Amino acid sequence: MSSPPTVMSSARVVVVGAGLAGLAAASTLVQAGFNNVQVLEAMSKPGGRVNTTRPFGPDIIELGANWIHGQKGNPLFDLAKQHGLLSEGTSATAMCLPASVTPRDYFFNEGGRQLPPEDVERVCSLFSKLTSRAFDNKLEKRYHSESLGRYLDEAFAASPLASSVKDAAKIFEWCKRSECTDEASSSLYEVSALQISEYTALPGDFFNCLGPGGYQAVADVLLRSLPPGVLLCDRQVTRIQWGREGEAHPVRVLCAGGQEFKADHVIVTASLGFLKERASALFEPTLPDAKMRAIERLGFGTVDKIFLDFGERFWPEDCAGIQLVWEEGPEDQGVYRLMSEGDAWKATWYKKICGFDIVARHPTVLCGWITGREAQYMETLGEKEVGEVCVRLLRSFTGWQVPEPKQVLLSTWWSNPYVKGSYTFIPHGVSGVREHKALAAPLPPAATHTGAKPLQVLFAGEATHVKFYTTTHGAYITGIREAQRLIDLYVDL
Repeated sequence: MSSPPTVMSSARVVVVGAGLAGLAAASTLVQAGFNNVQVLEAMSKPGGRVNTTRPFGPDIIELGANWIHGQKGNPLFDLAKQHGLLSEGTSATAMCLPASVTPRDYFFNEGGRQLPPEDVERVCSLFSKLTSRAFDNKLEKRYHSESLGRYLDEAFAASPLASSVKDAAKIFEWCKRSECTDEASSSLYEVSALQISEYTALPGDFFNCLGPGGYQAVADVLLRSLPPGVLLCDRQVTRIQWGREGEAHPVRVLCAGGQEFKADHVIVTASLGFLKERASALFEPTLPDAKMRAIERLGFGTVDKIFLDFGERFWPEDCAGIQLVWEEGPEDQGVYRLMSEGDAWKATWYKKICGFDIVARHPTVLCGWITGREAQYMETLGEKEVGEVCVRLLRSFTGWQVPEPKQVLLSTWWSNPYVKGSYTFIPHGVSGVREHKALAAPLPPAATHTGAKPLQVLFAGEATHVKFYTTTHGAYITGIREAQRLIDLYVDL
């Protein structure tokens, strides 16, 4: 039975966070007829982990989210296509890939020798085949309880390439460092070999670069659907009190500075990194054990970008990226074990940089990728020191005349107190399905017999999606999912 508009429109909903999940939730509710929706964003601008900037001129640089992953069945791709936000042609797409091997990548070893492209291609193809087995859930049973790193080491050692291709082990280590970027992990020895099969890759080009407006243009589509006054920035939520019996509105959201908002429902879209730091103190009463356990057990890693604007191109026209192959890299099993305890790894943090890739629409800019604890440490050093280290690496590996950069720009997602990292991964020994579902579960559930108002606290964000964690479309879908819970609740009244 349809709900009268007045019932739906009188419900008060607070959305915590104005990333893609929060904006999708608010937009969906407003379009459904909810007239009392308030979005609270801790930072000074909306977007969350979307951070589109123009530091080197009129063209964009993405410090945060960079791609739409897949096309078929991807509502974010459909939204971007509908509003004309995708790049035209394939040239821009080819220049946006992070540390992904193309025939135009130059691989150099630590001694300054460029590695034969055919050797690199053979090893990288093997790595792709081995990781596909894990993603397709085709691993032998003995690897079900192992880390992704352990599985890859053993599978590589059993391959003829391990002994027939010079520098094969070193190239394979580079592949593992590159995969750390995809997994947002400090090491593949921390990632579950079995559980990565829960992630679902959508059909179509794996990476689709957005057009000249970048990801901010996508966020702007959602922002334009919100009435004036719905979004409030610089509102740091410090406490969410729920289950307040006897009150007209059982949820109270408190902000720094004393401002408070009374609501019937709150949709929390804060990052998993933020929840790891704040969840125990953020909610009153404390979240149930299953939800707190999910927050603790799921992994949330840091992936950072290092942009170097040289003002001139010093690399060959046919070079799409300069990749660094170490004699001993951080993803070598022995090195990982040696560095797994203590702070010795900080002295060689730069070894986690996979390489430096060309950047779409920026012919004189290179982008380096770094992940995990090394990325977190890099954020403490500052642009000048990081830039000096990167130039030293480029000079020593290539032997080219590398000028000093005109400008260095770093992403700092770990240092951001309202994000504390980049995206989710499934650690070794953790059931991703169970923990994602526990994190997504609303409080109280829709079918409650306690007399309490149902769905007082709901959770959205990429970490709450079983199949699409880590992705922007995962975040977007979960925002709509939680809004739809509320729509269904009021329609059923």
